[in-house]
Amino acid sequence: MAGPHAHGREERQHMKIAIIGTGHIGKTLVRKLSAAGNDVAVANSRGPETVEADLLADGARAASAPAAVGGAEVVILSVPLSRIPQLAPLIRELPQETVVVDTSNYYPQRDGVIEGIEAGQAESLWVSEQLGRRVVKAWNMIGSHALSDKGLPAGDPERLAVAVAGDERGRRVGMALVEDTGFDGFDAGSLEESWRQQPGTPAYGTELTSAELPDALATADAARAPKRRDLSVAAIAERVGDGTTNPDSDYGTRLSRALFM
Repeated sequence: MAGPHAHGREERQHMKIAIIGTGHIGKTLVRKLSAAGNDVAVANSRGPETVEADLLADGARAASAPAAVGGAEVVILSVPLSRIPQLAPLIRELPQETVVVDTSNYYPQRDGVIEGIEAGQAESLWVSEQLGRRVVKAWNMIGSHALSDKGLPAGDPERLAVAVAGDERGRRVGMALVEDTGFDGFDAGSLEESWRQQPGTPAYGTELTSAELPDALATADAARAPKRRDLSVAAIAERVGDGTTNPDSDYGTRLSRALFM
């Protein structure tokens, strides 16, 4: 069901990108996309003066959220899913040609219960409803450690893949930017199919190559995924906080492979 991945980065000019959010994923995207030569503005909820200086080392600039998105070709939302509705007024003002990328995931323990998603709505379709426009789903199914440290050059047989779901133009842009971050951009189809890369599915957090990812997406089970997601949350919660049992950076990958695949 999944389409072919992009073989190397498509020929294009560097893009003007706004990144909203400076959590682990947002910070890494700022660093990697600016280092790749893109024009990156970064904003958080606390103001541009609080953006860490090291994030700007490769040319990114700190800005307020309205200033960051002004004129951006791509806006990447890297905030907890529960904060998405707060961004709706800002996103609704953007031109329709602006590509909006959603990196979020639904964890009811953190985000509160969202009835539509609990009833089976794909998370990024819910995000689209909140924002009043379609989004592209990307970088949600890779852990922050892997995103930061496991990128490889195009063509490396060990290079990991990142699924990108959305409309055709949005997928094309999203896959090109995924390539900029050191991973194969994988065409995962429409936004309606993006549930296949949500927490609890075989593709989520399991660090797969482009050869391995199609089977993982195809074998996703919508009914079982939330149960598996919650099992992983409980397992991690049991280990975190005690200095003697804190898991290493690859624990989450091992756990995801054991529970989700």
